[in-house]
Amino acid sequence: MKAELSTKTQHLDHFIAGRYVSGSQGKTFDSINPATGKVLATVALGTADDIDKAAQAAHEAFETGPWPRMSIKERADILHKVAALIMENKERLALAETMDNGKPISESRDGDIPRAAKNFQFFAGYAQSLAEDSYSTTDSERHIAMREPLGVAGLITPWNLPLYLATWKIAPCLVMGNTCVLKPAEWTPFTAFLLAELMQEAGVPEGVFNVVQGFGADGAGEALTRHPLVRSISFTGETSTGKAIMAAASGTLKKVSFELGGKGSNIIFDDADLKEALPTAIRAAFRNQGEICLAGSRLFVQRKIYSQVVEEMVARARQIKVGDPLDENTQMGALISKEHMEKVQSYIEIGKNEGKLLTGGERPKDLMHGNFLQPSIFTDLPFDSKFCQEEIFGPALPIIPFDTEEEVIRMANSTPYGLSASIWSQDVDRCHRLSKKLRTGLVWVNCWFARDLRTPFGGQKQSGVGREGGRYSLDFFTDYKTVTYKYK
Repeated sequence: MKAELSTKTQHLDHFIAGRYVSGSQGKTFDSINPATGKVLATVALGTADDIDKAAQAAHEAFETGPWPRMSIKERADILHKVAALIMENKERLALAETMDNGKPISESRDGDIPRAAKNFQFFAGYAQSLAEDSYSTTDSERHIAMREPLGVAGLITPWNLPLYLATWKIAPCLVMGNTCVLKPAEWTPFTAFLLAELMQEAGVPEGVFNVVQGFGADGAGEALTRHPLVRSISFTGETSTGKAIMAAASGTLKKVSFELGGKGSNIIFDDADLKEALPTAIRAAFRNQGEICLAGSRLFVQRKIYSQVVEEMVARARQIKVGDPLDENTQMGALISKEHMEKVQSYIEIGKNEGKLLTGGERPKDLMHGNFLQPSIFTDLPFDSKFCQEEIFGPALPIIPFDTEEEVIRMANSTPYGLSASIWSQDVDRCHRLSKKLRTGLVWVNCWFARDLRTPFGGQKQSGVGREGGRYSLDFFTDYKTVTYKYK
């Protein structure tokens, strides 16, 4: 069974001050369906002028509009309406996400879109539990730490989980009383365009939520990071882009929060429950075509069970159905773009030269019209090889043997990244030891991708700056003010 697909090319505009508007220069770019190679939509090409208009609209809404002056509950009620509208439009949003991104429709409909709604629900509820900190130094003196909204926030979001990761930033930003300008990834502009309509329908005032489509360097993204009215930048994407944004934002001393690249390690000890570990390792490596920053993109296996694990992982990888993302039976869709597919293919060639390809790595012969690759598994690759050190962001997995805890810790920590890791073992003491030694922001024990939205999310080393989630997101989108009372 396939979802219905419109063959008509659509046009996506910016959304500024409560209206859909064309770009200031009238130029457009094409959004390509990764599975077909055909134009899905023409998109308004954002410029510095468009960013200025959006930032001015957001600034005006912040300075004179009702949004920052509402109570948290009033804002939360509106965000709950946004969540409800997302779920009412789940099928429409899921179809747009899959056609724009190339991921299986089942992942969009059952995963990404409900999680986008949950982000609004969570932050709308969580923000109302906040209390002001109050300290007394004497009976006649009290110090109160007050939260205030920052102002205009710049939100720059990635293409791998477009709506989900956009709402992860939008929800805490808005519930705290800020206004924002969203610059979605140029490869996936569709659901941001549709979200603007739902925000307006839910009652978000004009100018509070703005969307400018376009590119990063020398385009809308760079202009957003430099704009003097923008007080903060929250960015999810490549580490190299994060470095460029930090440099650009420094001129106006913006607050920054970055969730950047990863090279996740998945560590399986010989006492692990393989019935749980192996299917999870397959999902961690190949879900969303491997285009997840939290992917288990390096699999370390203790030598006693290494041969068994390699054999079973190869068999499982060969069973993954690669195909039309709109087919309900598809398990792995198309990579985001031809350019990205070629980048992943270049790493696969490196893997072939430096190690041994056991399965996959080729384009399916019946799917040459799109950016499809078979999931690939490699052995015999040195842990410090380019293939095992750099973020590939695609369906390419090395399996690396180890003997001791000390050895696997050294290998796991060897990359410049430090976002996530998984440990599989029945030895609780061992799991605790390794969790403390792994230089990552997240460690999963006998699981992967389990999340509680209250906990801090982010990476160490070159995987990020700051933390998001729960009060950490709310803190980022807040200015603190201390007010001291002296009583007679």
